[in-house]
Amino acid sequence: MDNTLREEITQLHAQVCSGLADSNRILILYTLDNKTYNVSELAEAVGLPQPTTSRHLKILRDSGMVSSQRDGQSVNYTLGDKRITQALELLRSFLGDKLRAQANLVSSVDERLNP
Repeated sequence: MDNTLREEITQLHAQVCSGLADSNRILILYTLDNKTYNVSELAEAVGLPQPTTSRHLKILRDSGMVSSQRDGQSVNYTLGDKRITQALELLRSFLGDKLRAQANLVSSVDERLNP
């Protein structure tokens, strides 16, 4: 494998996967998909304490998935790029297909064992 490609994959893995490694961060990304929030509004929208939401936002900001802009004393957060939620939807679709295939397999085995 080309060293440049290996480095790109390693960097992508480190940035994206660490950002997506928590279900609350994925929920935050979906919540920011259509609206800008400050941390208090976002915490309320996702049902997390504000300090927890702030910690997740820092990770998402560091990974480039979320952008922030100061507005007076408030900081507003937006999704860094719409392709992030498109990629998440693609992953959800893949996982849904995988779960359906597993359910069909279980159903098929069950029918053979219990005719």
